[in-house]
Amino acid sequence: MGQAMSRFLIALGVVLILAGLLWPLASKIGLGRLPGDIVIERENTRIFIPVTSAIVVSVVLSVVLNLVLWLTGGGRP
Repeated sequence: MGQAMSRFLIALGVVLILAGLLWPLASKIGLGRLPGDIVIERENTRIFIPVTSAIVVSVVLSVVLNLVLWLTGGGRP
């Protein structure tokens, strides 16, 4: 149990580091500023709800992960 949790936390850390490194690239291609992303600005508050960006990221990750599983033969009993 402890070793599985350690691996999970390390993998989560690697994913967060990669996301942080790729953030400038994602900003340059317009991710986070797509039509459908909701921005509410008030005097001292800014609320950002990236609806469309989240859908795009979800679809891309689903396609990539399914492709990886298909190529590696994963998911078979």
